[in-house]
Formats: sequence, C-alpha cells, structure tokens
Amino acid sequence: MTNPLQLQERFRARFAAPATIYRAPGRVNLIGEHTDYNDGFVLPAAIDFYCWVAAAPRADRKLVVHSGNFNETVEANLDSISPTGKSHWSNYPIGVAWALQSAGKRLGGANLFISGDVPLGAGLSSSAAIEVAVGFALLHQGGIPTDRTELARLCQKAENEFVGARCGIMDQFVACHGRASHALLLDCRSLDYKRVKLPDGVQLVICNTMVKHEIASGEYNRRRAECEEGVRNLRKVLPRIRALRDVTLAQLEKHCALLNPIVYSRCRHVVAENDRTLEAVRVLRAEDLQAFGRLMRESHRSLRDNYEVSCKELDLMVEIASAQLGVIGARMTGGGFGGCTINLVESSAVDAFKQTVAAKYFAATGLKPDIYVSPASDGVQQIETGSGRVGSPP
Repeated sequence: MTNPLQLQERFRARFAAPATIYRAPGRVNLIGEHTDYNDGFVLPAAIDFYCWVAAAPRADRKLVVHSGNFNETVEANLDSISPTGKSHWSNYPIGVAWALQSAGKRLGGANLFISGDVPLGAGLSSSAAIEVAVGFALLHQGGIPTDRTELARLCQKAENEFVGARCGIMDQFVACHGRASHALLLDCRSLDYKRVKLPDGVQLVICNTMVKHEIASGEYNRRRAECEEGVRNLRKVLPRIRALRDVTLAQLEKHCALLNPIVYSRCRHVVAENDRTLEAVRVLRAEDLQAFGRLMRESHRSLRDNYEVSCKELDLMVEIASAQLGVIGARMTGGGFGGCTINLVESSAVDAFKQTVAAKYFAATGLKPDIYVSPASDGVQQIETGSGRVGSPP
C-alpha cells in the first residue's frame, strides 16, 4: 500500500515543492456483468486499493506527470493536448485533462506524481482509479467545484475518446461515489444510484486467476455488437425499446425467433442479469445471504454459457471456491477471459479459504493466484497528510 507521507516526500524530491495528496479506489463488481453498456443495472463496490496522486500547481500551462510505477515522466501542454502513443499509461491522466477542458473547465498547469496499488491487469479498474484521482486533483488544484457524477462522465469520455476503450461508466462512477461498507446499485441509463449496506460478518475476497487471454478486447467489442443487433431486431416488434434494459424476459422469449441463436443467448444473459441485480439488492437488504449466493452462481453460469466470456481458469476458480466452508457465493467479475472472481465469504472462514483455494488452484494449473481481501471503501478524496486522516466521504 502507498504511504501518503512517503509519496509527499517523493514529490518534494522530484519537484522541490510541497504537494496535496488525493486517492481514488479500484472496484469489484458483485453482480450485474456486461449490463452497463446495455443501459442496465450494476452492483459494484469500491475496494481498498487505490491510485494516489500528489499534485501542486505550476505557473505555466504544462502538465508534468511522473509515474512511480513506471518510473517515467511525461509532459503535456494544456493548450495542445494529444495522445502520447498507443497503449501508453500517460494517455489516462492526460486524457482526463483533455476531457475536463473540453467541458469548459479552465485548468492550470500542474506537477503530478502518480503511484498506484490497484493490481494491474486484474480487471479491478486501475484505469478508472487513475482517471478519477487525476481529475479530482486537477479540479481541486484549479479551485473548480467538483460534481462527482460529472467527473465520472468526463473520465469515461477520456477513456472512450482519448484512450480509445469503449468502457461503460460503472468503474468511474463507483470510484467517485463509493462508500465504505456499501455497494452501489447504479442505473447506468439515468445514473441514479442507491447505496446498499453490505452485511456484517462477511468479507469480499477477490481471487486473481493470473491469466488474461488475448481475445478479451476483441470479444468484448463483439458482445457489444451482438447486443446492439438484438435491439435492432427486437425493435421491429417493440418499437419503444432503446436498449436491452427495456426488454423483459417474457418479451425476449416471445420474440426469440427474430434473433439468431447466438444473439438470443447474449440478450438472454443481459435481460436476466438485470433482473438478478435488482433481486440481489432486495435480498441483501433482507439479509438473505443464501439467496444472494444463489444469484451469484446463476450469474456465473449465464456468463459462462450464454454470454461466453468466462474461461477454464475462471470456471475452475469458481468451482474450487464454491466447495469451501463459509462461502456464500462465487462468480467471475469484470470483462472476462481471465482476471478475477469475487467471493462473498464468512469472516471466520477467510483464512482457511485463502489457503485452500490457492493450494487447489496451483495444483490444477501450476499458477499461484493472488488473493485479496478488501472492505468496501470510500470514493475519491483528498488525504489530510498532516493528521493521517482522509477527507470526509463523498
């Protein structure tokens, strides 16, 4: 984990000035997978892994951005921002400056030192953590009022249009609006949200399979296209629908002949997953953990069989986890084809769960998984380094 006082000293050593410290979290999604870009519902939680940003103003119009993780510095002129190069880390922070300015925010020059402890490539949204932390820092440094929902929209715009990744808004939104001990039910169309208290006596345990198959990005775009094709065909008989969010399971079954079998399967996952997500909130509030675990299992089966975004390593990790004592539910989380599973585990069983799952997964695959235990955490905020306290929650 990053130490904010050490980060401040590293900033001072590089830029010869004091800094203000900010942080934004990664996220895990409890249920509601591949529904966000279909205007649906998701239930993510911010996690206790962060992107940290030390920032101080400059007198000119430059952004000077140093990455502690990559030990590299990049400069950009706020009056002529352009991408550094394909897949370069600096496109995330610089893209956020571009998006803020495109929305009429008059930014000042700044020195930024970025240090992240969100695991990279694990599907825990290190990119959104960088975007939101930098955006929050730049607005605060410029004395510009921060609307957290607008910040989430602009960070998504940066990733969509500057970086070139067609992500939904879930990751940036929960990085802005997360709350300790709570998940977030987000309507990805209206951006209305409700915080949902997580039950006492259970913990979020994230198991990293340590694989990420190369087909992930291409297949992600293909799934989006298949969902869009489904909407176009269903609109012939349901003219008022705008997205799969507007289709009921009964309507989908009635009009399934309009869809080829693959498109039907994709649509069935999304429509049913929206129903599962709303039901998951109801059972969590009723503290019916058995029902929540059932919904997690159903979600994973649908992602595996209908949406076809799982892989043998994710299926194996879910199978091993589901057999352990104290496990309430297990499923893949994120885009798929590798990455992580999310597991809801009774607190008293967590240590045994970690040891057994790691051993069994290693025995089957030869891969040593990373297993993270994390509380649900607060969204982006300034860190009060003098007192060691964080700012007030969002």
